[in-house]
Amino acid sequence: MTTLDPAPTPAPATAPASAPAGGRTIRTWRTLRSSRTAVIGLAVVGVHVLLALLAPLLTPHDPVANSPSHALLGPGPEHWAGTDQYGRDVLARVLYGGRYALGVSAVSTVLGVALGTVIGCAAALRGGWFDDILSRVLDAVLSIPAILALLVVVTVLGTGYPVIICAVAVVFVPQVVRVVRGAALAVVPADYVTAARARGESTWAILRREVLPNIVDVVCVEFAMRASWVVLLISSLSFLGFGAAPPTPDWGLMVAENRTAITVVPMASLAPIIALATLVVGINLASDGLSKAWGVDRIREGS
Repeated sequence: MTTLDPAPTPAPATAPASAPAGGRTIRTWRTLRSSRTAVIGLAVVGVHVLLALLAPLLTPHDPVANSPSHALLGPGPEHWAGTDQYGRDVLARVLYGGRYALGVSAVSTVLGVALGTVIGCAAALRGGWFDDILSRVLDAVLSIPAILALLVVVTVLGTGYPVIICAVAVVFVPQVVRVVRGAALAVVPADYVTAARARGESTWAILRREVLPNIVDVVCVEFAMRASWVVLLISSLSFLGFGAAPPTPDWGLMVAENRTAITVVPMASLAPIIALATLVVGINLASDGLSKAWGVDRIREGS
């Protein structure tokens, strides 16, 4: 008589091991540390932020106070970078100018990238006529040079901080929309997005829960890349006389005010140029390292 072996007791189901919450952040930080250009870029940007925050402690001079008796002085113990034609300390104006450049640029970039991300994801999710019309509008807007569009806006609405921030953000929205839309189109056909649609979730819910978490790397790199362009664009506006109003300590405005005296006090023009150049180079190096850390360069190449 054969005996039946007892049925094996099924092993208890175990949930798949999930990666730690900070696993991706740790991997990204390790990749950044392995990239010399990324480390240098982050260090340069960090120094600029630190100098801007500590400006009141680093210089005793008022960046907007005129002192005709100290006009056009060269570098010395009292004024390390000299003074401009109005007797204002150049170093103080450069340090405080970093606050304006970083603050206005950061707000403009955040606003532009946020709007562009929402519109780009919505276009990828909705598709159809909405996507077609939006694409044609973007093509028309992108055919206009950014600096020309900004000049028209500030000429009509003025040169206040809110106007400049909103104008710069709106000018960069079409470019962000095109990049984010391309990244979102690769996510929309995924099964989890299809399942969310089958459950009847709203477009906003799908965008927030399913699409955005899977393209956050592209959005971060886009933010870093746009930040460098925004810094240059705002400084260009100030140089042309459509940005910060005198006596605001702004790098572009400093170059415009002191270019006629560059042979007398070259540091009054060279100091803001060096500050602007190093900040832009630092942001570009950091964005390049971030794109490699997240693998966004491979995404754009379609691999």
